[in-house]
Amino acid sequence: MSDGVLAALIAAGATILAAFLQLKASFAQVASRARTTSTRGKSRLPQLVIATMLVGAAVGGFALSQWIAEHRRAAQEIVTAELRERIAQMGRTQSRLTGAYDEIEASVLRNIGLQGVVVMASVPPCRPAHAGAAALAAGMAAASDLSAAQTSGAPGRCTEADASPVTLCATIPAAATVNDVELYVRAAESDAPWSASRVTPGQEAEQARFAAEPTEIADNATAKQVCERFVQWSTAHGRVARVVVRYTL
Repeated sequence: MSDGVLAALIAAGATILAAFLQLKASFAQVASRARTTSTRGKSRLPQLVIATMLVGAAVGGFALSQWIAEHRRAAQEIVTAELRERIAQMGRTQSRLTGAYDEIEASVLRNIGLQGVVVMASVPPCRPAHAGAAALAAGMAAASDLSAAQTSGAPGRCTEADASPVTLCATIPAAATVNDVELYVRAAESDAPWSASRVTPGQEAEQARFAAEPTEIADNATAKQVCERFVQWSTAHGRVARVVVRYTL
């Protein structure tokens, strides 16, 4: 049973109780007059009084229940309006937070672009696949210095064509514009600073070479890759290749 119905029942009960008390008083007055009034008139008066009280109690209880119901509906409408306002406020807050997050993310990506995205790879010494054939060619050419000079490769040595290239790729935002691609290479066991190990694209640097131009490859809708091809054919040392991609967003 809801609070409104319970309150209406209590109010109706109180009204009926009051009506019965008034009825009792009326009966007392009617009894005092019973000796002077007719029996027919005496019988009708209490009935009219009771009917009037019952109708009044019913009307009062119904009116009270309606008032309570209207009050509850008004309270529910106020609560609903407050909830809608809070939901709208949460939506606005979420929109502001989303915008702030996007701005922070963009700021971080711009800062990364200024500092540069770094990609490194270690490349082992070259192992020529044709070392046996080169040794046989060198033995056959031992009788003639001229023939040895014309031999394409010496035993245990690599050429650029023998080496296996590696590709270094840096992932950057799809909307970014590449400003610079810095290339570095040094021996694997070297502790020299990277600033002293920068090389020029496309030019040989101690039996190592980067491609002349980087390539851009779409990764997905929000990112792309900037790639550099690197090859080293030294049989004495492994190399560490380093690529730094700087961009603006």
